[in-house]
Amino acid sequence: MTRVGPLDAMFLLGESREQAMHVGGLMVFELPEGAGRDHVFPERSRDYVARLYRDIVEVQTVNPLFGRRVRNRVADLGYWSWEQDADVDLEYHVRLSALPRPGRFRELFELTSRLHGTLLDRRRPLWEMHLIEGVEGRRFALYSKIHHSMIDGVTALRWMQQTLTPDPTRTNMPATYALPDAGGSRAPTRGLVGNAAQAVGGTARLLADLAGLTPVGLKALVRTLQYEHSAAAFQAPRTVFNQSITGSRRFAAQSWPIERLEKVRAITGATLNDGMLAMCSGALRNYLLELNALPGKALTAMVPVSLRSRDEAPGGGNSLATMIADLATDEPDPGLRIRRIMASTSYGKGVLSQLTPLQNLMLGALGFAVAGPAAVIPGVASHSTPPYNLVISNIPGPAESPLYWNRSRLLGMYPASIVLNGQALNISVTSYDHHLHFGLTGCRRTVPHLQRLLLHLETALADLENIH
Repeated sequence: MTRVGPLDAMFLLGESREQAMHVGGLMVFELPEGAGRDHVFPERSRDYVARLYRDIVEVQTVNPLFGRRVRNRVADLGYWSWEQDADVDLEYHVRLSALPRPGRFRELFELTSRLHGTLLDRRRPLWEMHLIEGVEGRRFALYSKIHHSMIDGVTALRWMQQTLTPDPTRTNMPATYALPDAGGSRAPTRGLVGNAAQAVGGTARLLADLAGLTPVGLKALVRTLQYEHSAAAFQAPRTVFNQSITGSRRFAAQSWPIERLEKVRAITGATLNDGMLAMCSGALRNYLLELNALPGKALTAMVPVSLRSRDEAPGGGNSLATMIADLATDEPDPGLRIRRIMASTSYGKGVLSQLTPLQNLMLGALGFAVAGPAAVIPGVASHSTPPYNLVISNIPGPAESPLYWNRSRLLGMYPASIVLNGQALNISVTSYDHHLHFGLTGCRRTVPHLQRLLLHLETALADLENIH
């Protein structure tokens, strides 16, 4: 067995029926040329997708990361730990579903919403994969989810990317769970001695890291604690997003050409990420105005920052720092709004750049933990000041395009993430094939008319394009 890390354990401890702690993704594919055209009903993809399902569940090899399940035993002295499941039931974890007619994105997002709102079974490895047939326009979809204690969003996306190829003729591409172990999954550590050694080693590294801080680094850490993680920094205005949540979810998604964001970057000097945040800011402002619920104080977003390099092999666990971004929703002018966002993210990145990875990881844990009391103590979310209003993640996507899975072209990939008590909306974005793909996850009851945010995102981008 191997001990669950402290940040990973937070996702296990914080889970409840209302607060599922898994991340997911929806991938939409186009059927390969000729698929389904030799049958009586040429428009149907049933035979092709059903055959694809049979092929992937017949795989006997499961990557060790996808074969481990969580345990919390007295013998482990209260530590959460991972152990390998000797008999992974792929027919349970991998499922075949079909959309009701007419199979529009509306029906696809409704199904994804239901799948994303159900808890994973802790008696089994914490992941599921759903092949979805019947999407209109000769398409099918693949929805996957995995517990956040096992993997972070960046790593989950990298695992998915490894199942794809730029070769449109290649077949026998594996599913995510069948990828060979690239060395990213740590070998199991047996018994209490291994767990204790891990804990002592981590403490020793932490003390050495803190002792080795340069004066500049020490000042940066102090500034971070005083600014990014101070009481003032964690006093966002209350909004409709900052209430208790239910266990049901609503998911909506859409793609925008990166070329349009590049135009905004040319006009303003903003980074692509700043442009994305400005899109979200404008959309949130208009959405709350529509509800007559826009606070006078600007909304803030917690923005996870991956500490993994692009060349690092994907493995288990979480490696994240966090920063707080001013969304400037109190500013009606889109030009002034994006400049405030740019100043906020520039400061945050400057602080993080002066810290070591371990110190960044500590601050990342603080960024998630500060939302903890409202998330786990009943009633707190509805009667306390939120530390930030929502989480907005930008996850780097594959550099190559187009990509294929078993001759099926990938059309879009949309992240689906976590919402918490007090944090009822999450916006996650990834890039692929010259587009930004937005995935919006919200509590079905707390965030009304979530899909309208997609219209407001388009309006916000148009406003940014017209800055003079």
